[in-house]
This record gives sequence, C-alpha cells and structure tokens, in this order.
Amino acid sequence: MPHVKQWLRAHPEAWVTAYFAFYLAAFFPLEQFVQPQYLVHCALDELIPFSHWALLPYAFWYVWMPGSVFWLLFKDKTDYLRLCFIMFTGMTVCLVLYAVLPTGLALRRPLPHGDVLCRLVGLLRSIDPPANVCPSIHISSTAAICIVLLRSRLLAGKWGSKALVVTVTLFVTLSTLLLQQHSVWDVLAGAALSALLAIPAYRIPWGRAFCPKAR
Repeated sequence: MPHVKQWLRAHPEAWVTAYFAFYLAAFFPLEQFVQPQYLVHCALDELIPFSHWALLPYAFWYVWMPGSVFWLLFKDKTDYLRLCFIMFTGMTVCLVLYAVLPTGLALRRPLPHGDVLCRLVGLLRSIDPPANVCPSIHISSTAAICIVLLRSRLLAGKWGSKALVVTVTLFVTLSTLLLQQHSVWDVLAGAALSALLAIPAYRIPWGRAFCPKAR
C-alpha cells in the first residue's frame, strides 16, 4: 500500500479514473427509474438482422474500454488525458440527455433459439433494458478510443496495430446493432459526439494545464 500511495502522489492524473464511480452511480438509477418518452427508430434498423454471435464483440467492450484507459495511463499521459476528456465528457453529456430527453427502443425481437449465447443475450436484456439509448455510450466511448489510439505516437507506423483498433471499433459498433441494443441513430449520435469532443481535446495544453509530467 505505501508504494501505491507513493505512485498516486507522483501520478495525480490517475485520479481522473474515479469518474467511473460517478458514472455508474448515475447511469443505473437513470436506467431503472427514468421511463423512455421518445422512441428512437430508423428505417435501416428494420434491415439489420439479429445475431447472437454479436454478443462476443459487444461483451469485449467491457475489457477494451477500461483496458485502453489504463494502458494509456501507464504509456502516454497526454493521450490518456485526451481520452478521458473525450470519453468522460461524452458520458456526462449522455447522462444529461438521458435525464432531459429519455429515449428508448422498440427494436428487440424474440430470441430465435435457446442456445448458450441466446440465453446470455436474454440475460443482457434483463439487466440492460432498452432505455437511455441516444447517444450510445457504448459507441461514443469506442469512437473516443479509436480516435485517440489512431493518432497516438505509440502506434506511429504500426499499421497492424492501427488495423486492429479499427477492426475492434467496427465489430463493437456492429454488435450494438446486431443485438438490437441500439438504433442506427444512437450509433451515429455517439460517434458524432466523440468526434466533436476530439476538437477541444487536441487543443487543450494538457502538459501545462493539468499534469506537468505529461509528455
């Protein structure tokens, strides 16, 4: 523990990740107690088939998202702060919108069969009701990771790694649609939100304004 405290004193930027506690404390009450008033729907939604295999990349997001944050924390503090700014500001914007303009979906169809993956999708649906969907936090955070990693000096010239980032981004994005967790509108809004927040994220002088040791 003394080593942990010493490390935190030397890396105060690590405390930014405490935002996750605020996010979880706000998201789940909103999802449980705020009833959707506006259904999100797009004609393209009707053309997208259900796939229980999409659960795999969808679930991978729960590793990819925090893993990317902590990897940058240890590897590049400036990109870490950029990612946190885009991701956490985006989450806050989404939470406010969920409270003011409660959105929901009516896309979910009955599960086609009862294999293991479909049963897990059923479990996901019971835990994650079709509420608070636009913009999609799943997508806004995924887009934020993609933006920062593709521009990171850590991946400069590493085209294989960049291709992996793009592939994960595409699979996670498609998974939200193939599982009928989100509408096309939710996906577009989530991606647009991170793209807009990336503009100030790359203009703020993080090295001087927040962390003197940031590169």
